[in-house]
Amino acid sequence: MAAEAHTEQHTRATPENWMFPPEEGWTWDQVKELDVPFYWELVDGIIVVRGVTTPWHDQVRNELYFRLRSAQRPPYRAAVELWSQINEHDVPKPDVVVYDRTGLDIRTLDCTPMSSVVLAVEVVSPGSRGMDRFHKPGLYAEAGVSYYWRVERGEKDIPEVHEFWRDKDSGVFVPRPDLPTHTGRLATEVPFPVEIDLADLIED
Repeated sequence: MAAEAHTEQHTRATPENWMFPPEEGWTWDQVKELDVPFYWELVDGIIVVRGVTTPWHDQVRNELYFRLRSAQRPPYRAAVELWSQINEHDVPKPDVVVYDRTGLDIRTLDCTPMSSVVLAVEVVSPGSRGMDRFHKPGLYAEAGVSYYWRVERGEKDIPEVHEFWRDKDSGVFVPRPDLPTHTGRLATEVPFPVEIDLADLIED
């Protein structure tokens, strides 16, 4: 009976047991219906509580999304806070993504396969420095994401964008060779051409 109860306890994550993953870790099917009063994502089979963000973080995230959405072109589509599945134990939620819609039916998906994501963007906040600077870039690069932007709070609170490209030989992100850090203005051709006045992202 005890063994049966243990198995039943880990059939799915609930508000009572989410912090106690099974030995092999939670899977997406076990956690996708979890209803708790905080934002979270699944990393290495563990439900990770997302840190509290600031109005600066949220505005920069949203404005970057709007700029990318305005510049997008087929087959790409920009999205904000989109579940992106790497495997059954890793389903992070980047601040902003650009993904290839080819072959995807958004009416039936519960999350987007990370294999379709071409750009992941993380806006660093006090509660996410380690994840955004080290852990998440490693996950995204291993999953084959081509580009990664890490957005930091710069002088006078103006965002700075650190642009990384995935090196095909090593499989890790490396700084863009000609202009690794964008200050004042972001201009890039990948995954599609876009130009952004970074100071405008925090203007009222």
